[in-house]
Formats: sequence, C-alpha cells, structure tokens
Amino acid sequence: MAERSMLEVRGLNAWYGESHILHGVDFDVNEGEVVTLLGRNGAGKTTTMKSIMGLVGTRSGSVVYRGQETIGMRSDLIARAGIALCPEERGIFSSLNVTENLMLPPVIGPGGLSISEIHALFPNLKERAASQGTKLSGGEQQMLAIGRILRTGAKLLLLDEPTEGLAPVIVQQIGRTIREIKNRGFTVLLVEQNFRFAATVADRHYVMDHGVVIDMIQNHELAANMDKLHDYLGV
Repeated sequence: MAERSMLEVRGLNAWYGESHILHGVDFDVNEGEVVTLLGRNGAGKTTTMKSIMGLVGTRSGSVVYRGQETIGMRSDLIARAGIALCPEERGIFSSLNVTENLMLPPVIGPGGLSISEIHALFPNLKERAASQGTKLSGGEQQMLAIGRILRTGAKLLLLDEPTEGLAPVIVQQIGRTIREIKNRGFTVLLVEQNFRFAATVADRHYVMDHGVVIDMIQNHELAANMDKLHDYLGV
C-alpha cells in the first residue's frame, strides 16, 4: 500500500525577532509513522515544532498538513485542523487537578481517547486524579501532558523531548505509550536527544544541524550508520 503523506515541510524558515533560526527545513511525515528529529542542542528541533504550530515570531516556506497549506494560519486554527503539541515544559496548570488538566483542551475531532483509555495507558493518572497538577512527579506530569492531547482527537502529535530528565522506568513507559498510540493510528513527530530511546519507537530519523535537515536515516539502518550518527550528535 502506498504511503500517504500527512505532513510536508518545505523550505521552512523561522525567526525569533532578528534571530534567523531555521534556514530552509525540508522533511515529510507519513500517516501512521513515528518520525524523530535528532540533533545537538540548538540545532533547531524545538523551533521546527513551534513553527509547524505557528508559535514563532515569523515563519516562511510551506507546511502542508493533509493537503492543506498552514503557513498563513493562526496557531489555534492549526490546532483545530488536527495537530497537537506536547511542549518540553509540559504546561501543566498548577491550579487544576489531574482530571481538570486532562479535560482542559477542546475535542477537535473524532478518534480521541476517552478518560478511561488514558487511565489504562497511564494508571498513575487514575490514582492521582484529584491531585494538583504540580504535585505530580516529573514523569507523571509528562504522562498528563501526553494524555491531555490524546483526548483531543488530533491525529498528528508533536512530542518535544518527552523523556528529558525522567527515570529509566518512566522512559520505558513513555516508549510503550508511543508504540501503543501508533498502533491506534496516531502519527507522531518526536524531538529527542536520546537516539537510543528514539530507535525503540521510530520508523525514521531526520538529523538537524544549524537550522537545516542534513540527513535522513531509516530506523533499520541505524546500526549501520552509528559512526555517522555519533559525529552528527557529538556523543
């Protein structure tokens, strides 16, 4: 069966004020894939995510989601089209409990997970349902941030550094969750520093450096390209 492109990014430039961060980023994400953006700190990975959502100062180029050009759209309309961002800082509201945080984003389409399905993925959230958002551990906050966008019915999920600073057992749980949501038909674009983790969940990897994509490596070719990857990432 031919792969269907869900996201096509072409010549994407982005600026924060006078700072030109992205210099013509090109990549694709096919429906049902998990794709990672790899690169050193400052390579432009997070800015790419924010640019897709329209959350940078200025952007140009082309970002086509399911055949629709979004480069001129407001960020709220991009979200309602079916793209959801789970930011690195997680954005948990301290004044709301776990259930209230989960219920906060609007449902924008069919196919989102119910609260009981989210609890099945993340049992901790069921146990902590009445706890204030900031009383959760870092791992539980990450589960809550992912669970929150799974409810919305968004079909393309942008996950920015979901394993950053988390204990290995929580990283494994996040990995299981990403594989499970892929099986449920979601498409995931993942920014990740830990390429060993990325290799357990992703189909393909784009490598970024200085605001451009410099390579694409299929997951099954990762072992053969390990020396090159070490050079790219400085690890």
